[in-house]
Amino acid sequence: RLQESRERLSVCSKLCYAVGGAPYQITGCALGFFLQIYLLDVAQLDPFYASIILFVGRAWDAITDPMVGFFISKTSWTRFGRLMPWIIFSTPFAVISYFLIWFVPDISRGQVMWYLIFYCIFQTLVTCFHVPYSALTMFISREQSERDSATAYRMTVEVLGTVLGTAIQGQIVGKVVTPCIESPLFIGKTNSSVAMEELNMTHDTGSLTDTRNAYMIAAGVIGGLYILCAVILSVGVREKRESSELQSDEPVSFFQGLKLVMNHSAYIKLIAGFLFTSLAFMLLEGNFALFCTYTLGFRNEFQNILLAIMLSATLTIPLWQWFLTRFGKKTAVYVGISSAIPFLIMVAVLDSNLIVTYIVAVAAGISVAAAFLLPWSMLPDVIDDFKLQHPDSHGHEPIFFSFYVFFTKFTSGVSLGISTLSLDFAGYQTRGCSQPSEVNSTLKMLVSAVPVGLILLGLLLFKLYPIDEEKRRKNKKALQDLR
Repeated sequence: RLQESRERLSVCSKLCYAVGGAPYQITGCALGFFLQIYLLDVAQLDPFYASIILFVGRAWDAITDPMVGFFISKTSWTRFGRLMPWIIFSTPFAVISYFLIWFVPDISRGQVMWYLIFYCIFQTLVTCFHVPYSALTMFISREQSERDSATAYRMTVEVLGTVLGTAIQGQIVGKVVTPCIESPLFIGKTNSSVAMEELNMTHDTGSLTDTRNAYMIAAGVIGGLYILCAVILSVGVREKRESSELQSDEPVSFFQGLKLVMNHSAYIKLIAGFLFTSLAFMLLEGNFALFCTYTLGFRNEFQNILLAIMLSATLTIPLWQWFLTRFGKKTAVYVGISSAIPFLIMVAVLDSNLIVTYIVAVAAGISVAAAFLLPWSMLPDVIDDFKLQHPDSHGHEPIFFSFYVFFTKFTSGVSLGISTLSLDFAGYQTRGCSQPSEVNSTLKMLVSAVPVGLILLGLLLFKLYPIDEEKRRKNKKALQDLR
């Protein structure tokens, strides 16, 4: 009991730790929900080039995760810790590159390379923040209950971060009406029609400038929050070297550790289950703004609908934390994530109705909260199980966390690239006030049918995951004896 009391974290420490998860979610939410529509309708890139930027950026982001995990595993301990220096030094450069993503350069050529380069740079730098931050879970306490509690704090703040990202980006940008262009039906018309079109284009250009400025203001506000959260994390959290070490620890090389991690059955099964469920929500996230704007016809309401989803998710995180402690984590996965299926079907099948859409958004947010909380709550259980099977190996926490994110990000990059290409093949009209019926049908598939199929496949695979509540309790007792 004395040892457990020493490992207990104060509420202040948990809050400071939790705040560090906000920058990744705030920026990730803003990029996930708004980057696609920004590239298509504000930067006015061809859908093909937008798909390249989204795919390469996500794929590069996935590649940098194991790379950063490798370098962190080689980092020596300092008086600030082994993980904290990565968080501190990457922050200012990440904020600069994030701002430049939302800037439209005044160049006729090279816009695609501009967005591709700064998107990849930002993804690298935010990885240098988030991978060590994720691994920090194992260095704040040896007590699984304390780590679970800190993870619940973190998930609450991270979902709150998605609310902030949605609110800041959506409300600032939503104040400015992005101009749209009616379908070009005046080919071969008289000169007066051509003159009228030129007049409309001049008006649209002015409005488009206001929209671009709004995106940059939102980027500046989010960048300021990024820095503030990094400062709170670095000041309020102490990295404990002894929290992850066992009595018999001996250093093992990175590639030998990687081989051990990838041969760990529980880890592979956890990745397999959550890979597809995460893909479902990422695909929904990437296409939801376009779906609300064009398919549902809520051009000026989509940011409020997104906000309703994220607020609902934030408020129900404590509910899922109670549920998983009462009924177990595997049960929480089945109940929480599968509850999204009827609402995903409903939003695509029912006629466009704003009140119904808000009701569905609030209900879907409950499932989003489970998808946020459960993967990160279960990964420490897998790491503890690994330590029992390999007591002579240590320092592999960054490998677990980085490759966990790697598979999800890489496949999400593929899915987002394919979804944007699908819109291009369907005949997506850049800055169009409306879209062809083929585009609307494609958007319904991307936010309803495909995510439902991915969720069902993920839950089916998740049945193979071996760590239930009884196994988790046995691991905790054995780990305490080993220490």
